[in-house]
Formats: sequence, C-alpha cells, structure tokens
Amino acid sequence: MATINDVCKLAGVSKATVSRVINNTGQVKPATAEAVYQAMQTLSYKPNSLARALASKRTHTLGLVVSAFEGAYFSSLLQQASATASQAGKQLIIMDGGHNQASELQAITSLVERQVDAVILYTRQMPMDQLKQLITTLSVPLVVMNQMVEGFEAQCVCFGQYEAASEAAELLFAQGHRQIAYISGPPDSSNSRLRLEGFQDTLARHQLSPVAVEHGNYFTASGYQACQRLLASGCDFSALFAANDNMAMGAIRALHEAGFRVPEQISVLGFDNDPAGAYLIPSLTTIMLPIEAMAQAAVEQALRLVQGDPISPVRLFSGKLILRESVDQPQKPS
Repeated sequence: MATINDVCKLAGVSKATVSRVINNTGQVKPATAEAVYQAMQTLSYKPNSLARALASKRTHTLGLVVSAFEGAYFSSLLQQASATASQAGKQLIIMDGGHNQASELQAITSLVERQVDAVILYTRQMPMDQLKQLITTLSVPLVVMNQMVEGFEAQCVCFGQYEAASEAAELLFAQGHRQIAYISGPPDSSNSRLRLEGFQDTLARHQLSPVAVEHGNYFTASGYQACQRLLASGCDFSALFAANDNMAMGAIRALHEAGFRVPEQISVLGFDNDPAGAYLIPSLTTIMLPIEAMAQAAVEQALRLVQGDPISPVRLFSGKLILRESVDQPQKPS
C-alpha cells in the first residue's frame, strides 16, 4: 500500500508540499499540485481522512438532528440533506431528536463530541431561550430549521406557518363552509400555535371562529382520536382542518366509522402533502410544505458558516395549496 512518502518521492516534492495539496492549505504552484495529483493517481494513494481532519481542523462532516425518522415528510428531509451534503463533499451524521428537548440536546452534544463541522437542528420542542443559548455557545455553527430565532434570523430556515394556515381557512370559507372544526398540533409547539393563529385570525376576518379545537401530536392515531372527541362533543361542523396530513387521515377514518361521507357531508383539509394523501379515497386536499428546498437551504447555509463566508437571512418558504377530492361545498339541505 502506497504511503505519503512514496507520493513525495514520485512527485519529487516534500511531505509538507503533499500535505498542502491534499488539504488545500497554503500556496502551491499549479504544476507542482498537478505532479502530486498524478503521483497519487499512479500509486492509487488515498489520504487518511483522520489525518486530513487533524491538518485542516475539520472533519468534513455535518450533523443533523430531526424530531423523528418516520413518515414521508422526514424521509424527504433526510434524503435531500444527505444529497446536498454529499455534493459538497461532506458526510451527514443523522441523530434522532426523540420528540423532546432533552433528547435533542443530547443529540447535539453527541454530534459536537464527534467534532462535526456544523449542526443542523430540526426542532419542534426546543424553546427560544435554549436555541439562543445554543447558537451563541456551541463550539460549531448551528442552523435551526422550523423555528425562527430572534436576533439570529440568518441561521434559521423556516416556513410561513401562519400564512399557509390562513390560506387553508380562506379555501374552506370560499367553498361556503361556516362551521369549521380544527385539529391542532401540540399546544406547546410554536409552529402549532402559528398554524392555529393563522387559521383563527383568517376566520375572524370573516366574522367566524372554529366551532371546536382539539389537539393531537401529528401522528395518525391522534387525529383519529381527536376527531372522535369532536364527534362525541356533539358540535356540528361541515369542514375539518387538520394541522398535518397524518392527523387528517386519522380523522377521515373516524368520520368513516361514524357514518359520515367525505366530502359530501364533511370536508377534510390536511397539511404537508404526504404522498399517501393522493391515493386516499377521497384523495386529500392539502397544503404542500417544500421540505426538500428547505433542507437544501439549511445545508447550504451551514456550509457557508463552516467556510466563514458571509450569510444573509434565507427567505421564508411558502406553501402551495393542492386541490384534491376531500374538500367540496357543504351539502345543501334536501
């Protein structure tokens, strides 16, 4: 197996010169660099990644902490983040945030101990003061997805939650619905609150309010159970907005079991554009969240921070209404 000394001998240069070429540090004449690359190719020499990391003080790895691994939403996020990192010559180390603050903090600590060059955090649970502390005290750059941190906007990649929920309310109102129920995400989630506020404020502009609000946890079963509670309460509604597609799917199941037809009797609107929604009967009307574009932007912003390049705030990403079969005008009395 070839060594760096063999490369030095074949290229006719010193070990220091070979090191500068490998790690892209210092100035090396183009002809000299080419001689080193040719020698490496001839000898099939592959530099030791640990040695490169020690020399450059970088491991060429990025850490990503996500709330969970399940579902099409997070699958798309992970695939795009990994592809973007790979295109930049970086490896992505992924950790499960476990849906709670303590697990997210533990995952971040583990990544820093592994000496990643930067951390990307997709969080649903981390409070604002904790995020500010992490950004200012971590030994590596931190990019936050899914939450805007005041004073550190350039290190955040976010989606217009309020605006998208407002668009959902406008759609249901335009379809003629006036009695609308809502299944929200967890009340301690800032994004859940933004979606609920956007939905409520838009209805209020039309002198309406949700007939009832139930909370879920973004999983399908919680949407099913929340819809059962709505039905058991006796409240009358012609449309139901769920804060993500998983809960909307669970709600449709509960409505079916209770004998309600969707959308003939109750329209259902989701959020996230889960691929499965297109194949439901009826297919699910939803708000598309551009998670792939957000993941790419987060990795690219992290890479700029690692390189020490200047950064500017990333634009707020927008949703897109996907019209399918689950929303219709309310049934007229016969």
